[in-house]
Amino acid sequence: MEKKSFIIDKQKCIHCGLCVKDCTAGCIELDVNKTPIMTEEGAQRCLECQHCLAVCPVGALSVLDKKPENSELVFDSYNSDEILNLVKSRRSTRSYRQENVSKEKIDKIKNMLNWTPTGCNFHKLHFSFIDDIEVMNDFRDYVNTKLIKVLTKTPVKGIMNKFSKYKDAFLNGEDVIFRGAPHMVVVSVPITAPCANIDPIIALSYLELYANSLGIGTLWCGFAEVCLQFFPELCEYLEIPEGYKASYVMLFGNPDIKYKRTTQPENFEIVSVQKKDFKKLSLVQKIKRYFWNFIR
Repeated sequence: MEKKSFIIDKQKCIHCGLCVKDCTAGCIELDVNKTPIMTEEGAQRCLECQHCLAVCPVGALSVLDKKPENSELVFDSYNSDEILNLVKSRRSTRSYRQENVSKEKIDKIKNMLNWTPTGCNFHKLHFSFIDDIEVMNDFRDYVNTKLIKVLTKTPVKGIMNKFSKYKDAFLNGEDVIFRGAPHMVVVSVPITAPCANIDPIIALSYLELYANSLGIGTLWCGFAEVCLQFFPELCEYLEIPEGYKASYVMLFGNPDIKYKRTTQPENFEIVSVQKKDFKKLSLVQKIKRYFWNFIR
């Protein structure tokens, strides 16, 4: 990033220093007039997170050719009860209407994905959408036919381990993998991404909740992920770039069922850690912890 892309409107700037305080990479400092400027090494260190743009209370700061007037203002408050109800009422959808979701809603979802957070602001995720039910049906038919052939004629151990108990269902024509969903999105990540394992899951979590707010049902699809691993032509079909790993799959569509109330899940174990001394672990205890931490 060149320094010329960091611009301060001196007529608006109130010299509060919030942009300096909130710059994680330490790219900004105040000059003798307490006006923000880019540091000597700021251009190289900048994470391009745009926090400085977002935090300026008067919209005096432009960065990376992004101007404050093109940003939306943040609401002062949100209805936390409605957001909590959305979280509580989210269900995995396995029954869909056989129709396309409106282009308007799908475009809203695609646009929302640009704001999902990533580790180190590594903004290189790739999303492959099947947003036409005819394309989805072709994809579904190919995968199901391929899988049945593999399971019945040339069993592959890795696939058998995942699908063996569903073999009869496949042979009976059940859509075990795609559940009749009219749409699908696959998120892929560069193998060089600093947080390659978690970034795609964060993105689909955001997508899932936002989609549900639009009345769209979703389903995390581990079976489809396995198929992408074993049938590389699927990745080519989905236009996943070279050097990218197809990380996970989410099915979605207009649900053919409506839930009227939240569930009553068993509680997770949640602890509030108190101040205490750190224990010295034995070798056996350390080995156990290393094993548990790195087993998957």
